[in-house]
Amino acid sequence: MGKKDTQANRGAQVDMYRKQIGKQDYKKSKNEVKKSKDRAGKIQSAMGIKDVVLLLTGFLLVIVAVYVILYVSLDQGGTGQTEV
Repeated sequence: MGKKDTQANRGAQVDMYRKQIGKQDYKKSKNEVKKSKDRAGKIQSAMGIKDVVLLLTGFLLVIVAVYVILYVSLDQGGTGQTEV
């Protein structure tokens, strides 16, 4: 009867050890999942190169349009008044 008790106790210790390892693996994987989610969030929230190029192109188009409008309006007002 003594052998049964020692084997049962050893089995319980092995099971406890396996549970402990499983908990450690779960904690590790939980941290890794959190880090990967943070990285994905940063990538989605950061402005990409396409967004920056699009923003600069729009800004330059507005400046060019204002310049052309001012050039045309000032050019028309000054054509008949210049006499030397």
